[in-house]
Amino acid sequence: MTKEGFHEWYKYVYDEYLDIVICPEYKILLYSTTNQKGYREYKSLKYQCTTCGTRHLCTENRECQKTVTRHIWEDYIERAEEIQHSPQEKESYRLRSQTIKKVFADAKEKYGMRYTPYQGLKRVSMWVRLKYAAMNLKKLAMWKWKAACRRFFITISVPIFKKNLCYASA
Repeated sequence: MTKEGFHEWYKYVYDEYLDIVICPEYKILLYSTTNQKGYREYKSLKYQCTTCGTRHLCTENRECQKTVTRHIWEDYIERAEEIQHSPQEKESYRLRSQTIKKVFADAKEKYGMRYTPYQGLKRVSMWVRLKYAAMNLKKLAMWKWKAACRRFFITISVPIFKKNLCYASA
């Protein structure tokens, strides 16, 4: 984020090949250090900023030095954003409400997972695993039941269909 009246954050362009940031006045901000929070700091050269005409839109620093931070995982975040807005992902996200969200909704409504009666990470983890194992067993039983019903109706309907076919040809 930038201050009101200053250059917007997107006007500072990161060059991946050279590992530099380019300011709106086409000056270079070089890599300086990585702080403890995982942000890479890029700082401008002091002598370039002292003569810059738009310095008042960049920094209020006494040393006339602009600092831009970029997270070490920013490349991955940008790739995830690109994937998220691709046509394939939009189609996949549209189907999400029918698949993933339904599982969590069932867990909350049918299996009492809105609240936990247990405390502690280990106990809650075991309780959740047991609940999801029960849900998976139920799903497996339903698949088996539907497959058995399909086989049963196919074995019944095939001879009837063949008899009707024979009568139709006679």
